[in-house]
Amino acid sequence: MEIIINLMGGLGLFLYGMNLMGDGLQKSAGDKLKKTIELLTSNTFMGVIVGMLVTMVIQSSSATTVMVVGFVNAGIMSLSQAIGVIMGANIGTTITAQLVSLDVDFLAPVALGVGIVIYMFSNKPKLKHLAEILIGFGILFTGMDFMKDAVKPLAEFKGFTDMLVSFGSNPLLGVLMGFAITAIVQSSSATMGMLIALASQGLIPITAALPILYGENIGTCVTSLISSIGASRNAKRAAIMHLAFNVIGSLIFMLVLSGPIVKIVTSIDPADTARQLANAHTLFNILNVLILLPFAKLIVKLAMKLVPERASEEDDDAKTVKYIDDRMIETPSIALANTVKETLRMGEKAKDSLNAAMEGLLEKSNEKVKRAFGREKLVNDLQKNILSYLLKLSKASLDESSRESVDVLFNTVNDIERIGDHAENIAELAQSAIEMNETFSDAGKAELQSMYNKVISTYTYALEAMRTSNVDLACKVIKMEEQVDMMEKSCRANHMNRLNNSSCSIDNGVIYLDIVSNLERVSDHAVNIAQQVISARLANN
Repeated sequence: MEIIINLMGGLGLFLYGMNLMGDGLQKSAGDKLKKTIELLTSNTFMGVIVGMLVTMVIQSSSATTVMVVGFVNAGIMSLSQAIGVIMGANIGTTITAQLVSLDVDFLAPVALGVGIVIYMFSNKPKLKHLAEILIGFGILFTGMDFMKDAVKPLAEFKGFTDMLVSFGSNPLLGVLMGFAITAIVQSSSATMGMLIALASQGLIPITAALPILYGENIGTCVTSLISSIGASRNAKRAAIMHLAFNVIGSLIFMLVLSGPIVKIVTSIDPADTARQLANAHTLFNILNVLILLPFAKLIVKLAMKLVPERASEEDDDAKTVKYIDDRMIETPSIALANTVKETLRMGEKAKDSLNAAMEGLLEKSNEKVKRAFGREKLVNDLQKNILSYLLKLSKASLDESSRESVDVLFNTVNDIERIGDHAENIAELAQSAIEMNETFSDAGKAELQSMYNKVISTYTYALEAMRTSNVDLACKVIKMEEQVDMMEKSCRANHMNRLNNSSCSIDNGVIYLDIVSNLERVSDHAVNIAQQVISARLANN
């Protein structure tokens, strides 16, 4: 029982240290990680490089593949891109095994001491992130040391050592064991850590460890398969591709390449089983990618066959959110960038609602009024989903700049929702005008059209300023809003003249003034969006 408790304690420290180090690396990488993802093209080889680099940063191939499922689900990554990233993730995850197999335990207390001192006495975000990396590194190796000490007494149990050795002659049991452990702890790096702990104490030879290694390689697919439940068909295909790639690779090595791998790694480190295992892990994943990369398209086709197309797939309007996905919160910098995209999409829906409402009013079209109501409902649903997502994102590991961006987005989303409300108000006024058969004078119509053109331009520029973080454009929005205020005063004065001249009725006059008021409020919210762009830029400088 003591062995199990110590092993679990060591494993907990190992996982916590790995996560803390990954968080620190993510915060340090920040925009660089986002730009790395943006390098993705239809080139599968580039996807391999990106997948490898991202996994090295976030310290988890499972997190990378879950993120890929999220990207595919959001429709911002194709299956041909996804297969490359999945392959690269398998290579990137080997860095953890290489680290823990090195005899550098003496660095753990040094890293912990330096990291804690920096974290306690520094106020600079970059130094704080460095401190997190060092503390995570120290905890990871402390956990590894715990696991090594925990398994030492097992050398005295001949039954245990005989069982481990038997995996060399009965590899299927080893594969099942590796699969089961990885599926339970949800981390292939943790399984490798335990294997290396056993190997460092001379408890398991490389021939017996390899089948377990193949099993953990398949077991790591469980995370992405679970994450694809309830996702789009393409997301399910991405998870299936991950499984197919790892199963096919493991079969090739079990049946053909285990012998050559054992010879190579034992010749490099004849007496160090832990290093042999780490090198076998790296060699297995690199060769697996090299062998299967030319067949990437076939793996995509296999996934398409296993998860066939339905008669009709969802279009952009059939689903509420498009870019945000809980799976991407594992990498906050990318989740934040996609939340901006979703917010801009919400902004475009509000703009559609506004356009339809004004067209419905001026053209007396019930169909366009109905469209305005439909778009406004979608805007409300988007607001709820984005705010809920931002709340989750605010609890993730964010640097100071990203946290401020999340706060800005909360305000922007609410401003866009209010613009949707004003579009709904105009649609209701249009509905009333159609029902009462109210007609505006030509001068009144021209004024409404002119003011609306200015307002929609102001709002469009505000969205573009947000999209491009363009401060000059944001300043232009503020100047344009001043023109809108002047137009509102002019419209009200002209309306009073028409009312005095009996060229318009009281009823259509009330509708006219309410529309003018709603349009002016839209431009006010556009200014709020622009001011948030300026504030965000100032905060980042």
